[in-house]
Amino acid sequence: MSRFFIIVLDSFGIGQMPDAEKFGDFNVNTIGAVSRTGALNVPNMRDLGLFQIEGVDVDESIDRGSSHSAMIARMTEKSAGKDTTIGHWEIAGLVSEKPLPTYPNGFPKEILDAFSKETGRGVLCNKPYSGTAVIADYGDEHVKTGDLIVYTSADSVFQIAAHEDVVPCETLYEYCRIARRILVGEHGVGRVIARPFVGENGNYTRTPRRHDFSLLPPGDTMLDVLKANGKDVIAVGKINDIFAGKGITEYVYTSGNAEGIERTLEYLDRDFDGLCFVNLVDYDMLYGHRRDSVGYAAALNYFDLKLKDILSKLKEDDALLITADHGCDPSYTRTTDHTREYTPMLLYGKKIEGRNLGTRSSFADIAATALDFLGLSERLAGVSML
Repeated sequence: MSRFFIIVLDSFGIGQMPDAEKFGDFNVNTIGAVSRTGALNVPNMRDLGLFQIEGVDVDESIDRGSSHSAMIARMTEKSAGKDTTIGHWEIAGLVSEKPLPTYPNGFPKEILDAFSKETGRGVLCNKPYSGTAVIADYGDEHVKTGDLIVYTSADSVFQIAAHEDVVPCETLYEYCRIARRILVGEHGVGRVIARPFVGENGNYTRTPRRHDFSLLPPGDTMLDVLKANGKDVIAVGKINDIFAGKGITEYVYTSGNAEGIERTLEYLDRDFDGLCFVNLVDYDMLYGHRRDSVGYAAALNYFDLKLKDILSKLKEDDALLITADHGCDPSYTRTTDHTREYTPMLLYGKKIEGRNLGTRSSFADIAATALDFLGLSERLAGVSML
C-alpha cells in the first residue's frame, strides 16, 4: 500500500518562462520577489533543494544550501495558459493546447441576458476587476438594487459577488450553477466563482464561503486512471472544484492554508492506497493578487514550519511532491493577475534518490510520476521522473 501526496503551493512560480511576453508578463519572478523582502525563511524547503533548482534567481542573502535530499526539477507549463484550472489539469496529465476563453472587455450581451433571465436579477460591472475593489465600488448599488456584481480577470473566470444579507450563499451557489450551464462551448470559461461578502458601506469584506464551479476536464486525468484502478483519490482544498469532482473518491474543503495543512496532516495519519492531492490557495488569493510580498513570504514560512511535521509522518513507501500551478509575482505592477512562470518540483521519499533533473518539458511529468510510483502503467501526457 503506497501513498502519494501532491501539495500545490498555489501561484508559487520560480521565474518567467521564455514565452511570458506573449501572456503580457515581463521580468516576472514570484520566488525572487518574495526573497527580496528579507522575510523569507524556509530551511526545510531549502534542504529539500528549492534554491538549487535550475534557473532559480533569488536575493543574494538567501542560503541556497549545499545539498538536497529531494529529487528536484524546474517544471515548464506546456499548456496555453497561466490559470489555476489549466495548471492543475496539466499537473494531472491533461495538456490544454488552446487557452480557455477570457473576457478583457466583459461578457457578451447574450450571455448576460440569458443569465439575468434565469436569475431574475440585473448585472453590475461586467469587466475585469480586483475582487476587493469591485465590492468597494459596486457594493452599495448591489445592496440597494439586488443586482449581481459580475466581473472577470485575466483568467478564464465568471465571478459573481453578492452580499450575504441580500443573496444567501445557497442562492448565490444556485446562480453560479445557472451560469455554469450557460457558459459552455465557445464561452466555456474555466471557472464560475461565487464571491460572497458582508459588511456595510466603506467596509465590505469577502467571506471564506467562496465556491468554484469548474468546467469538466475534457479528457481523462491521473485522477480518473487511479479511481478506475481502485485507488483512493483524496482532494483537499479546491481540488474537487477544479476537476468538477471527476475522478475523485473523497474530498474536503478548507478555509485557507492553515486548515489545508491540518487536513493533510490528518490524512498522513490515515491508511489509504493512492493519491492525496492538496491545494493551498492563500499564496495566490491573499498575497499574490493583492501584491503583498511580505505576506507571501510569511505564508511560505508557515508552510515550511509545518513541513517538518509533514515529512516526519511519511511512511517508508510514501512520496511527497511539492509544486505550483502558475506564478503570481507579488511585486509585479503591470497587473494584479497571474504570471507565466516555471514552477518548482520537490519530490521526497525514503526510497527516492535526491537528484537534480534540470528543466522538464511539462507539468504533466508529475502525473506520469505519480502513476508510476503507484504501480500503474497507463500513460497520459508526460514522462515519469522516476
